[in-house]
Amino acid sequence: MMATDRFSRQAELVPQERLQTIGVTILGAGAIGRQVALQAAALGVRRLQIVDFDTVELTNVTTQGYRHAEIGLTKVEATRRAALEIDKTIQVDAVIDRFRPKMRVGEAVFTCVDSIGAREAIWRAVGGLSRFWCDGRMLGESLRILSAADASSRAHYATTLFPQAEAQAGRCTAHGTIYASAVAAGLMLHQFCRWLRGQAVDADLSLSLTASELTVA
Repeated sequence: MMATDRFSRQAELVPQERLQTIGVTILGAGAIGRQVALQAAALGVRRLQIVDFDTVELTNVTTQGYRHAEIGLTKVEATRRAALEIDKTIQVDAVIDRFRPKMRVGEAVFTCVDSIGAREAIWRAVGGLSRFWCDGRMLGESLRILSAADASSRAHYATTLFPQAEAQAGRCTAHGTIYASAVAAGLMLHQFCRWLRGQAVDADLSLSLTASELTVA
């Protein structure tokens, strides 16, 4: 018998009633951000804000999950269209711009930018306004997911914003694959769903796909 509720198979894991009232902001629509947006749309997020200034290039088809027909579109517009193909009733706000300190963000913020400096500026501007915060970092097959939803996890997150000069050379998404991006996004949405269920989040989770090692700090 065909299901009439598309959320029926996730009902025990994703509190749909909470998603009705939560606005989600995704800062960066690159490798991880694109995947976060589409997974969030599939989960049932009702209000989605996507912020990015970049356009889709040929290499983005391989590493970021964009389609060939989307080359030349802005990433936020391409992702907005893809999210609406999943659920046309979602309210999607596509912001073609860099992050600005006075931007209004949702209660849940996913930071998917590619530099420590940008992360620090965003955290300083709107970190205190969010109820749930998640930062995805990726270099090749090494992933790090940082979540902040209470005083302890917020204090820990602040310690990870080291000076840009101390960061590893190169953009954090300069080397990547679609499968690593999808795994990182899945881990971020898992932390989001833990928070929705009222469970504690993992403040610092690292996964090396190369070594098959998962570390939770």
